[in-house]
Amino acid sequence: MKILFIGGTGLISSACSDLALERGHELYLLNRSASTKYPAPAGATLITADVRADEADVSQLLAVHHFDVVVDWIAFTLPDIERDLRLFSGKTDQFVFISSASAYEKPPSHYIVTEETPLANPHWQYSRNKIACEQRLMDEYHQNNFPITIIRPSLTYGPSQIPLCVGSWNHPYTVIQRMKLGQPVIVPGDGSSLWTVTWNGDFAVGLLGLFGNPAALGEAFHITSDEVLTWDQIYQQTARAVGVSPNLVHIPSELIAAYDPDMWGSLIGDKAHSAVYDNSKIKRFVPEFDAKVTWAEGVRRSLAWFEADPARQTIDQPANETWDRIIAAYRTAFPAKS
Repeated sequence: MKILFIGGTGLISSACSDLALERGHELYLLNRSASTKYPAPAGATLITADVRADEADVSQLLAVHHFDVVVDWIAFTLPDIERDLRLFSGKTDQFVFISSASAYEKPPSHYIVTEETPLANPHWQYSRNKIACEQRLMDEYHQNNFPITIIRPSLTYGPSQIPLCVGSWNHPYTVIQRMKLGQPVIVPGDGSSLWTVTWNGDFAVGLLGLFGNPAALGEAFHITSDEVLTWDQIYQQTARAVGVSPNLVHIPSELIAAYDPDMWGSLIGDKAHSAVYDNSKIKRFVPEFDAKVTWAEGVRRSLAWFEADPARQTIDQPANETWDRIIAAYRTAFPAKS
């Protein structure tokens, strides 16, 4: 198949790019610049352009192409979708929109999530934007047969990421360093809420299995691991991989967000709630999909990636200071738990 990834060199998409080439697909990557963390894989055809800044230029570059599949990894808002509709109507047999499992209702009415779970997130604008994008694309599918497939990843990671609930996305080693130093590490709530973490290579198998399947048009899928862990277990298994005993401090999510407002959406609007995903739909469409990498194995792989090069072990000092303030406030309010 002839495939275009808008993006294709990110945390999730890089694994999908690798698998597409491994399976012999003709892969094009539309990027504004080369990625240093996830370089474009050998064998992909690079189209250098900024889809957000110069639609006319992109349209001209793509004029001679028709793609079996287009995946937009970097569409987040309705203007992004309107642009994609202009660029790819009549230019692809399947357009894949990467949405988010955070679009499902929060708080959930049932802890098991299916694709029929309502979409509603009053706590996170990011999620509401994704919902609006989904609705626009589904309208276009029903009204004009635009060939849409919607994908909702949950917390998906790879070697360069250790996605702990209260951590630094851009400097994941920060929490690892705290563990190594015996410093307290924050876990939201009482640590018992259920969560699902998915290895990017496993996700790729599910995604690519939908490519070229006409039955997937007009459908939405989440693609996640079947392993369900509490946040305490996720942190404990991380510490075990590091070789230490963790000093976990359980702090109410609302208190965390009060001191770190940037956490409100991703915490109150997502990770503070239990989320267990029923993957029966993706397995019906892609029988080969089987998330094989457990968190215990995945975090070991990620830790090995960071330990292989000290330059990767960057520290988010402002985050450290914020976490220390949150812990101090909590211990002032609850001295008996100090």
